[in-house]
Amino acid sequence: MSKNVLFVFLFLLGAIPSIAQKNYQVQSPNRDIKVEVTVAEKVTFAIVQDHAEVMNSAVSMTLQGGEVLGANPKVSKVTKTSVDKEIPSPFYKKDVVKDVYNEMQISFRGNYGLVFRVYNDGVAYRFTTKRKESIVIADEEAIYNFPSDYKTFTAYVNSTKPTFEEQFFNSFEQPYVNESITSLNDKRLKILPLLVDLGDGRKVCITEADLEDFPGMFLNNETGKPSLKAVHAPYPKVKEQGGHNQLQMLVKERESYIAKTSGTRSFPWRAFIISRNDKELADCDMVYRLASPSRINDISWIKPGKVAWDWWNDWNLYGVDFRAGINNPTYKYYIDFAAEHGIEYVILDEGWAVNLQADMMQVIPEIDLQELVDYGKSKNVGIILWAGYWAFARDMENVVKHYSDMGVKGFKVDFLDRDDQEMVNFVYKASEVCARYKMLVDFHGVFKPTGLQRTYPNVLNYEGVNGLEQLKWSPESYDMVTYDVTIPFIRMVAGPMDYTQGAMRNAAKGNYRPVNSEPMSQGTRCRQLATYVIFESPFNMLCDAPSNYRREKECTEFISTIPTVWDETISLDGKVSEYVAIARRHGNDWYIGALTNWTPRELDLDLSFLGEGDYTLELFKDGINADRAACDYKKEIIPVPADRKLKIHMAPGGGYAARIQKR
Repeated sequence: MSKNVLFVFLFLLGAIPSIAQKNYQVQSPNRDIKVEVTVAEKVTFAIVQDHAEVMNSAVSMTLQGGEVLGANPKVSKVTKTSVDKEIPSPFYKKDVVKDVYNEMQISFRGNYGLVFRVYNDGVAYRFTTKRKESIVIADEEAIYNFPSDYKTFTAYVNSTKPTFEEQFFNSFEQPYVNESITSLNDKRLKILPLLVDLGDGRKVCITEADLEDFPGMFLNNETGKPSLKAVHAPYPKVKEQGGHNQLQMLVKERESYIAKTSGTRSFPWRAFIISRNDKELADCDMVYRLASPSRINDISWIKPGKVAWDWWNDWNLYGVDFRAGINNPTYKYYIDFAAEHGIEYVILDEGWAVNLQADMMQVIPEIDLQELVDYGKSKNVGIILWAGYWAFARDMENVVKHYSDMGVKGFKVDFLDRDDQEMVNFVYKASEVCARYKMLVDFHGVFKPTGLQRTYPNVLNYEGVNGLEQLKWSPESYDMVTYDVTIPFIRMVAGPMDYTQGAMRNAAKGNYRPVNSEPMSQGTRCRQLATYVIFESPFNMLCDAPSNYRREKECTEFISTIPTVWDETISLDGKVSEYVAIARRHGNDWYIGALTNWTPRELDLDLSFLGEGDYTLELFKDGINADRAACDYKKEIIPVPADRKLKIHMAPGGGYAARIQKR
């Protein structure tokens, strides 16, 4: 072979990878965000905003047996579509969600594909498969690489145990650390949503949506690299009953795969919400848009509302002539209180069923459930029952039917504490069974929302948040106030959260201490009122004792009449971990809520959304001594300024709440 021929041969050989490489693009409707997909020896994509790369990743899915979807891929078809529609959202923060995006579907030989959706506020992608037989997923691979070692707001799993297997048992309710990607502890898993600070005010919030028949995603940082890697809990192989009061199933051994599932399906969306300023995150619909549509035809029986709650205040009543506790006289008192204030529900939390039996048919002798249900019905107050996971799951159909026939309105299902495929499937099954019997659901000890509340609208709320219950036992150094102004931009992006607010005992900075039977909140009274506007919660608790609420008539009247679902939401202002202000409309009335961290703060709120006309503002603001006596507040009724500029002041750990009505 001559030198010239050899040179040409080697040149062509070196060019083969570039010839084989294929590139595809899809942009957001406003053309600000772009996804660039490269198909070569593997599939990679990059998210670009304003010509600057946000992140990139290789993606693949490995089947049991070694086949890798995404390795040496061969494109068979590429389809692009544009969508501009509206989604009715009856139990949400707005009555209609606009769904506007451009989509690219890439089909590969081997009967699988990838779908990319690009919105004006972010990107989502998912795998699809079209196989006749069921498939076993060994792993889904993704490493989200960032161009710089950005700061993050990250919540770790609860456990500090050394192995990921021990960390998969998790309640998904941890505070945030504000650290760079490489500074994160790579020995502890991170829960979603996770927020990355891109600089210049921009953020990207990573989460997932439409999580069905598949395990949830954790993230872990790559050692020494500004990268976050997907991690999933393998499928449970060996379990035993145990945990909290024998109400959990503890995984003792796991399979070598993460999911066994249908061969023809769409997998969960991996979502990246991109904001130019923090306030955009406090009003994001990405997860709701990506969720599967409602599977309940008739939703007329679903009634969101507020709940008088017993557990946080430790059934600690006073001024009554009976011994307060888990008994019928106590719950009748709660029902009377709820009826007086138009509160829709009373919950019987843990303790009404016989302890350590994991059997919801065994009721303690001090409780006559039928009597309480009938008494509540006579007062137009529904009864909700707390249910430990295994007590509910082991006999689900019979339990739901039995209590539906009795007249109970729903369940608060607690202590799931896993998000492997088996537990995700339980959540869907419980939602479906409860829907058939017209029962509401509030999931606790559960992973973050992924849109199930759209698919099964009877699912009104989720925990997966480090809520007010923590102050029953957390040390004096614990900082709930900063957490409160962090979650609206991260955890709440995923969906509603049962934070369980409403404390009437309030502690200024330095005055808080944990007291189980007479718990208190951190921050001011107005802070507690404002959370009923700020926190999205269609099924919202009043955590304190009726005895305390009856001493605080003005505050109780405000929080008992405030809506829990909304027709319109406007994020007014905010900065992660510092402050937030949101306006929400229900019918003709607007509500304003604002929170600050431990820094006293003044905000100028723009109320131009009100339009023309005269409006009255009923406001609750921090009192002049609220920095020392957190219960200090002042209520005023004033006209809305003609220039629609509202100046508010908040004390350290303070808040502001108001109702606006047209005159």
